[in-house]
Amino acid sequence: MTQFGYRTLGFGSGVAPPATYDIDFLVIAGGGGGAGRYYAAGGGAGGYRASFNSETSGGGGSSESALTLVASTVYTITIGAAGAAGAGGARGTNGTASSITGSDITAITTVGGGNSGHDPGPHDAVGANGGSGGGSGFTAAASFAGGLGTNNQGYDGGAGGIGAGDTGKTGGGGGAGAVGQAVATVSAGNGGNGGAGVASTITGSSVTRAGGGGGSSYSGTEGNGGTGGGGNGGENDTTTAAGAGTVNTGSGGGGGSHTAAPTGGAGGSGVVILRMADAKYSGTTSGSPTVATDVGGSGQTVLTFNASGSYTA
Repeated sequence: MTQFGYRTLGFGSGVAPPATYDIDFLVIAGGGGGAGRYYAAGGGAGGYRASFNSETSGGGGSSESALTLVASTVYTITIGAAGAAGAGGARGTNGTASSITGSDITAITTVGGGNSGHDPGPHDAVGANGGSGGGSGFTAAASFAGGLGTNNQGYDGGAGGIGAGDTGKTGGGGGAGAVGQAVATVSAGNGGNGGAGVASTITGSSVTRAGGGGGSSYSGTEGNGGTGGGGNGGENDTTTAAGAGTVNTGSGGGGGSHTAAPTGGAGGSGVVILRMADAKYSGTTSGSPTVATDVGGSGQTVLTFNASGSYTA
């Protein structure tokens, strides 16, 4: 029915629906930690989802649709914690999820990066599944595939391999943009490189994030962290320590070296970035995001959340 010339559309007679507008996003989970034992592989990057400028999501996934927000509605931003580094013979932990949630949207959630495997034993050698999978370590008994990445968020970790003594070699952690290096392509005693991250221009310039961690080496060369912030693997002969994933990139940590008390590299914490028209930005946030307006003369505002908070549309 109509009243006073307005059609009733579920909001009461003559009441207009609430204002809405679209925003683009980049959401990256925390990266996985590297194991703290000899022959430790690299941790996997956190899951990576993107909507801006037709840029791909992780794992070769397509760019997603922008989010439609409703004015005056509060949207919660959660930043995934980094996976802890393993120490004294222990595995690290997976990273945790980053997300955008609200009462009127389907949540944008990412999966934390998988932690890495090491030697010895089949259970400890296998990289964990995650946004991107953790690499698998060296073992004298069997060869194991790397941990699995999540569809449209990240790639698998590199496979581990069979060997003996200082010929052991380790897989690299999976990155958002590429699989971690498998030991089949690594020389004896070396560590595999972490998978590459993915570049985004959502902040106005191209930045690569979510690289996998490098695998450790026993007698050769440690694996490099994947582009985008992956930590390098440790190296035994020079007692080079494993590197951590770069903070707020969701990158994986490097595998620990073979020392008296080996320690892996922690993953990098996650990040959430929102982009919208300057005219639509409400100016109401919590959690102290970095705010940049008219980015590159585009007439658009970019919010970068390095810690959890909220945005009120």
